[in-house]
This record gives sequence, structure tokens and C-alpha cells, in this order.
Amino acid sequence: MVVGDLHDINFHFPVRELHNDRVKLVPFATAPHAELFFQGSVDYPELYQYLPYGPYESASKFVETLIEGRIRPNSGNVLYAIIDKTRSRPDSPSPSKADFAGVMGYLNTAPNNLKTEIGFIKVLPPFQGTHVTTNAVGLLMQYALNQPAHLHAPGLGLRRVQWQTNTLNLKSIRVAERMGFKREGTLRWDRALPANEGKVGNGAQLREGDPKPGKVGRHTAILAICWDDWESGGRERALYVMAHQDGQRQ
Repeated sequence: MVVGDLHDINFHFPVRELHNDRVKLVPFATAPHAELFFQGSVDYPELYQYLPYGPYESASKFVETLIEGRIRPNSGNVLYAIIDKTRSRPDSPSPSKADFAGVMGYLNTAPNNLKTEIGFIKVLPPFQGTHVTTNAVGLLMQYALNQPAHLHAPGLGLRRVQWQTNTLNLKSIRVAERMGFKREGTLRWDRALPANEGKVGNGAQLREGDPKPGKVGRHTAILAICWDDWESGGRERALYVMAHQDGQRQ
């Protein structure tokens, strides 16, 4: 299923609904996903402690700042809503508070270089530690790295999928490594984050006279999985993790 202009999507590649028996990824639509995401995240500002953006004071501010400000203007970025199919009920509407699990997407996509990045990862706390994160990440990996001619799950045939995170965000690094991403290095002093918004920096003292004394520094961990990793066991590893991650919180 190709969704395209239905949700005013501006992305280099066709945006498909991705799913397996546990999780469904659908292109983010302002209605109803924005309000569901805001209501599910408003009580958890720590979701943004490692990021240069957020938290948001309203659903409209989330749309204005992230969706309209960062995602839609850039054809290298696209956002998906995550639906936990194991919590969907045939007698209730979907998505709803019961099965809307968060957001995730691609960013920094470069068709000329056949690469992308999995990011904008915000899995809501009730769904953390379950099958949701690994299955959502795995579906994005499959679509990015599988060849277009793949029989069961045709993809984009990209050569590289990257993952970036704060070096102190050990949970994010563990997820990436469990899914088969390899640590490639650290970008030191990569970001400047507002110190008064609960952001976690690298803990290092700024030098005297720094032009942005109100912003802490962030070191960024770089991980990636490439086509040759994928074709030499990476695909099978990701599928194994997706199938064996327990559906209950851990």
C-alpha cells in the first residue's frame, strides 16, 4: 500500500504502510496521530532528555515545531505512527490510546548515496520494554535494506542505515546493537542542547567565553548496518529478535 499525498508527505521514496503480526507503521497524519502522541507523552518529559527538541506544550506546538518545522520541509525525512496490533480491538477504533505506541521514522535520507537513518524514535512508556520497539525498528530496516525484487518484503535496496544517539543514552545504543547495528565511532561535541530544558549533556565544563554558555554539549554515538551486514546474516538476526522479543513489559 503506497500512501503518498494522502497525508501531504514529502519524501524521496514511496512511503508504504509496514506491518507484521505484532506492529503496524502508518505514515504520520496530523489527525488523529498528533493529539494521541501529545496525550501519551505529555506526562513524560524525560522522553526528550537526550534530544535537541521537545518537550511540547500542546499537540499544535508539536505539529508546528517538529512536523511542519523539521519533517515535511525536508524530503529526506518522514515520520510513522506506531500501532501495537496486539492491543488493537475489533470492537474499538484504531488508532486509540490503547494501541497508539509512539512515532519513529527515517531522516537524513540521501538517494544519491543510497543511505538513510532511523530516528525520531519516541516509543511511549507503556509500550517500552515490549515487542514494539524491536519490531518497529526491524520493519524500517527491512524496507530500507531489502532489494526491490525481494519476494516477501520488497524494499528500497539502500546500502547504509545509520543510527545516532547521545552517548549517554545506553538504552538506545543497546537496542541498535541488538538489532545488528555496529558502533562506528563518536562525534565529540556534536550538539549544543538547552541546559534549562532538562537535557542531558556530556558533563564537561565549557571553556570561558563560550558563545552559548546556556547550552550543554552532547557527544553523539554513530552506529550503522550496511547492505553487506544485512545480506550476511543481519536480516536473519533482526527477524529473530523481532520474533523473540516478549510482548510483555520487562
